[in-house]
Amino acid sequence: MTKARDIMTGGTECIGADESVLDAARKMKDLGVGALPICGNDNKLKGMLTDRDIVVKVLGAGKDPASCPAGDLAQGEAVTIGADDDAQEILRTMTAHKVRRLPVIDGHDLVGMVAQADVARSLPDPQVGDLLQALSTD
Repeated sequence: MTKARDIMTGGTECIGADESVLDAARKMKDLGVGALPICGNDNKLKGMLTDRDIVVKVLGAGKDPASCPAGDLAQGEAVTIGADDDAQEILRTMTAHKVRRLPVIDGHDLVGMVAQADVARSLPDPQVGDLLQALSTD
């Protein structure tokens, strides 16, 4: 059975909750990613920040990305998946929460990120279609 740790991208970097959204955008550019986990001073996951969040909630709202803390965009508890959870559980979690990326947690440590494409590669074709349909509808 394929586990999250088998399909995730390891070495995931966080943006600190006190760091600016501008810092987050630069980090996304440097890493070539569209989302970053937001971590607090205690190194615990506080939420996720996406490139869309930056555009819509910061730039579109007329806020200054250099003075807006990334932590201000963390909404509620972050949806995560355990490192030993299987692809079916990842599918269920993504579908239930309508998210395309999940931080992978081992105990309390962030160990990676699993994306929709990672899951799609590990599932039989009919389930891939179900995932894409579930995440593409409002």
